[in-house]
Amino acid sequence: MTITAGIDVGSTYTKTVLLDLDYNIVARHVMSTGFKLAEVAEKCYDACLEKAGLTRNDIAYVIATGYGRHQVACKDLSVTDITASARGCFLLFPDTRTVLDVGGQTMKAIRLEDDGRVKSFRQNDKCAAGTGAFLEKTARYMGYETKDIDKLLDTSLDPASISGVCAVFAESEVINQLSLGTPPADIMQGSIESLTTRAVQLMKRVKAEPGHTLIGGIMRFATMPRAVDSRIDDDVNLPGTEDESKDSSSMPQFVTALGAAWLCHRRLQKLAEEGEPVVTP
Repeated sequence: MTITAGIDVGSTYTKTVLLDLDYNIVARHVMSTGFKLAEVAEKCYDACLEKAGLTRNDIAYVIATGYGRHQVACKDLSVTDITASARGCFLLFPDTRTVLDVGGQTMKAIRLEDDGRVKSFRQNDKCAAGTGAFLEKTARYMGYETKDIDKLLDTSLDPASISGVCAVFAESEVINQLSLGTPPADIMQGSIESLTTRAVQLMKRVKAEPGHTLIGGIMRFATMPRAVDSRIDDDVNLPGTEDESKDSSSMPQFVTALGAAWLCHRRLQKLAEEGEPVVTP
């Protein structure tokens, strides 16, 4: 059986997906990226192989993507996260024409051709207020952890007005809201709505078309997809989260790594068509 690996080294989390020839996920794993990008890529890859009961010799091809893709020593090839995200979304939802990817440090809107290729894309400006970091900082300032965000959002009754001008200044804005007696849940919901406003603006810049697919770590918080869905005139696709919908390994976080693993199979096919010697386990 031909199995490939996609390794997505993001600025906040590193993800690995193993994919078989029928495009079934054999195993997946996620780890915090930290600052040793090369090391965490190797560890995440090995942990994923261990889950599958495989070794590196069992993997036919490896493609790295994401922020730290060039530091992945075990890769055969690297591609941009824009390309990998587009391919992963198209594999899961062939009707995808617009992708919204909200990660830890970036927000991206991607428009696809009918065959899943990238037609155009836009990325958030340098400010982190349009990213998951904004939510995580807000949670920490109020004494909560990232894992608490979803439960906190479930209790919101009246979202606070959060400008979301800059994640760096989130602390002062949160302190001000708390001093006014605003419940933490409402502050967090206000932050989600601020993030959603930026997401909608970004999709307008890319001239979004119907067929929206939402990915990225922030989409594991159910309130975020609902907020985006309520602001656009289209049903949204959200990758299935199976039994892990409440933790950091939910499927929306793995779509870019999935796309990289799928591109591995396409690369192997192309090499075979060109008569290149391709050795698979």
